[in-house]
Amino acid sequence: MSMIARWPRWARILAVVVLAGAVIVGVPAIRGSMLRAAGWVLVVDDPVEPADIVVVAVDADGAGVLEAADLVHSGIATRVAVFADPPDQVDREFLRRGLPYEDAAAQRTRQLRSLGVTAIEQIPRAVPGTEAEAEVLPDWCDQHQFRSVVIVSARDHSRRLRRVLHRSMRGHTTKVTVRPARYSVFDPDRWWETRTGIRTEIIELQKLLLDVVRHPMS
Repeated sequence: MSMIARWPRWARILAVVVLAGAVIVGVPAIRGSMLRAAGWVLVVDDPVEPADIVVVAVDADGAGVLEAADLVHSGIATRVAVFADPPDQVDREFLRRGLPYEDAAAQRTRQLRSLGVTAIEQIPRAVPGTEAEAEVLPDWCDQHQFRSVVIVSARDHSRRLRRVLHRSMRGHTTKVTVRPARYSVFDPDRWWETRTGIRTEIIELQKLLLDVVRHPMS
């Protein structure tokens, strides 16, 4: 035990994960409940209250658009924001050849309007991922003097996104709530039944554990 106590924190966490995996494989009676618990580790389920605006995270895709529209129609907010998506080199080549081009922001805006959402904004700075989102949102919220914002995320990404946003929003007055999109492909109750689900669980769990190791107080 004294030897284990001297291991680095990340090594102890990894050992616990490996031990838990061995238990799951070796005891079929508890396998299902353990796997479901592992799936729900990635997902937040916080209550959502009325907010100034709903923001669709870059990872949320169509599921996030549907969730944002449902939040508007349920009275949570009247406006939705999406991140800008300027054309990259490939997109510009399609445009040069005279082919129609619709970036992700334009597509989401069109989908939201089709779903009955009329007040739609674009967050002008394009972001490639979670960390960049967390850098952009605090200043954007301050600029618009938002008191509360609901961020719609993919299910499997929601807990890690909440941790990152809680760190980035420290010192700012805006309250941020993360809402997992119900229509996300990832199912925390059955993720192990498909290759895509298994891959998503492994990758996102690794990212979440790394975030916990790097920022244990988040």
